[in-house]
Amino acid sequence: MKAILTVIGRDKVGIVAGVSNELLRLNINILDVNQTIMDKYFTMIMMLDLKESNSSFDIIKNSLVSKGEELGVEVKIQREEIFNSMHTL
Repeated sequence: MKAILTVIGRDKVGIVAGVSNELLRLNINILDVNQTIMDKYFTMIMMLDLKESNSSFDIIKNSLVSKGEELGVEVKIQREEIFNSMHTL
C-alpha cells in the first residue's frame, strides 16, 4: 500500500531526520519527497511504500503523529487511494 505524508510547521533543525528515522523504524520506504521553506514554515510531502512494514496503518499513523508532536510540527498521513479521491474532480 502507498500513502501520502505531509509535514508542516515552523522550520528548525531535525525535522527531516526525525521523520525519516521514524519511517526507518517502521520499515517504510520513501518513494518520493518534496520539501520547501515558505516564509519560515517548513513544508514536506512524501509518497511512501508501506508494504514492507509489519505495523498496521493505525499504528503507523499514531507513531508519525506522535513524532510530529515531539518535533513541533503537524504530520498527516493518508492512504494513496483516499488522497487521490479527495483531490480528483
